[in-house]
Amino acid sequence: MSICKSIYSGIVNSIRFYNLPHAPVYRALSYKSAISLESLYPNSSLKITDPKLPSNDQTFTGYIPVEDLEITYSRSSGPGGQNVNKVNTKVDIRFHVQSAKWLNEEAKQKLLEKFDTKLTKDGYLLFKSDITRSQQLNLADCLEKIRKAIRSALVVKPEPSPESEERARRRLEMASKKRLMIKRERSQIKQDRNDSNIALN
Repeated sequence: MSICKSIYSGIVNSIRFYNLPHAPVYRALSYKSAISLESLYPNSSLKITDPKLPSNDQTFTGYIPVEDLEITYSRSSGPGGQNVNKVNTKVDIRFHVQSAKWLNEEAKQKLLEKFDTKLTKDGYLLFKSDITRSQQLNLADCLEKIRKAIRSALVVKPEPSPESEERARRRLEMASKKRLMIKRERSQIKQDRNDSNIALN
């Protein structure tokens, strides 16, 4: 009977303790820093989720599914002391452009056109990195190289305005005139030399 009373009193005291909003322990447990994730990102759920694969009609968002890449690691040839001979820090990434589901058809076509000389005979694009001693940092560097390559291929050059075309035409015309002038001056110098040699003889 005494055991039951002690258990009951312990439960009651616990309930009373946690119902006190100004208790020191309560304040300590409920404290949130000004730089906590909840404070910095109040509208975020703070849940880790996998990004959605973009549809075929979407432009490149920067998302690259790592599982669709062929990644190999090897020993780096750069500086790094004994670490170079022990850890495979060099990263080689390649992917088949036509089979990349995370790229739309426009991106694939422009990649094939821009990097035609860098494609393997099987249609793979290769990227390498060994700039650091960290495998993960080199992997991140490789992924960033892929993003830059795709974005550079998707850049649309603006059509030149009539004013810029006219300026380019004038610059070309002036350059042609200057080139002809220099050519005539050199020809005249040669002619003067020949005339002076004839006069001396």
